[in-house]
Amino acid sequence: MSIATIDPTTGELVREFDEMSEDEVEQRIALAHEAYLRHRLTGFDERARLMRAAADLMDSEADGLSETMTVEMGKTRESARGEIAKGTKTMRYYADNAEKFLADAPGDTAAVKARDAYVKYLPIGPVLAVMPWNFPLWQVVRFAAPALMAGNVGLLKHASNVPQCAQYLGDVFTRAGFAEGCFQTLLIGSRRVEAVLRDPRVQAATLTGSEPAGRSVASIAGDEIKHTVLELGGSDPFVVMPTADIDRAVKTAVFARTQNNGQSCIGAKRFIVHVDVYDEFSEKFVAGMNALRVGNPMEDGVDIGPLATEQGRKDVEALVDPALEAGAKALCGGKRLDGAGWFYPPTVLTGITPEMDIYYKEVFGPVASLYRVTDIDEAVALANVVDFGLGAVAWTEDPDERARFIRDLEAGAVTINGMTTSYPELPFGGVKRSGYGRELHAEGIREFCNAKTVWVGE
Repeated sequence: MSIATIDPTTGELVREFDEMSEDEVEQRIALAHEAYLRHRLTGFDERARLMRAAADLMDSEADGLSETMTVEMGKTRESARGEIAKGTKTMRYYADNAEKFLADAPGDTAAVKARDAYVKYLPIGPVLAVMPWNFPLWQVVRFAAPALMAGNVGLLKHASNVPQCAQYLGDVFTRAGFAEGCFQTLLIGSRRVEAVLRDPRVQAATLTGSEPAGRSVASIAGDEIKHTVLELGGSDPFVVMPTADIDRAVKTAVFARTQNNGQSCIGAKRFIVHVDVYDEFSEKFVAGMNALRVGNPMEDGVDIGPLATEQGRKDVEALVDPALEAGAKALCGGKRLDGAGWFYPPTVLTGITPEMDIYYKEVFGPVASLYRVTDIDEAVALANVVDFGLGAVAWTEDPDERARFIRDLEAGAVTINGMTTSYPELPFGGVKRSGYGRELHAEGIREFCNAKTVWVGE
């Protein structure tokens, strides 16, 4: 696989990179191991000072960094700037809270007949992060910030189409003052992940990406008996009931489906609408999707840029085109745009049936599937029919319906009257084939810690 920046707006090669040699990778793993032995002994105050310095550095370089993100994967400049701000907020969040999250947890000394008993959270060593291109900074930072604050070190294998973002992330923590080797980028292809993960100095792995990639990494890690955290795909439902504020629901739905050019695991993809409000929602939703401006993501006022890769657009077409041929209807969009670049228009499909692949599979582009249901039982059943369970949304003002959705929607997160998003202040992750483990908040920093039980006798 080529490691290269290809501008998705034009399809033109911007810059190509050589893969690291086996010797270079070995040197970086060795350096990570050596850095960990020192970094694990630093105090929280020192780690927090360095993490805040890295956040300040990233903020000061946001203009250039956001341009790089846009050139490499096609997100709008506004979206890129927002991603950087979210990343630096998370870095400061862990700088402020890591010591509290990892404080010794007291046990019941009388029950265990000890003078003292507690749980101590300690780092485990170098962790491999296999990260995707769709949020090339945020996905990495939400691992790197808690990992470094816990005393671990990171090795980043980023997606091959965002190498300049990868290089930036592999450098910014060192420039901020972290010891050399605390966070490094490995410019390697996917086929070489196995060798890195099997290296005995690498203690664990985290992956955000596709279900096949997660299955591969989990299998290797399982064979080596190493811990993993997986955040995989999602085909999130967005349920609208009769008591919903339809105008607010529509506005939120349009953004939830098209954020990041429709390339978000937690983006709403299946819109399940009660028959009593279906016509109103459908009309306003299609109008909202049609009103979005598609164009060069470098330009102000553009809502939708290109898909990140040529293959990504082909993957969208491989789900949409057969559905249309089998009887589904496009209320808007449904066909690639002419001209250079990998553009695909905002699309709304109806008439989708279980015989179509799109009924079950995730569409990673600005394509919404619209369904009509007659009651809450049908809504919940349709929401849960897919194998994914990352996030779920329900719009209702009925307290009984709200409680039912919170209880019965099979997802790592349920959002009422809003859209699925991630916050450093809340844990994030999925169930079913959307993965396992949690990122963010206290759960995220503890994922790669040894919860060591301490018992002290008289």
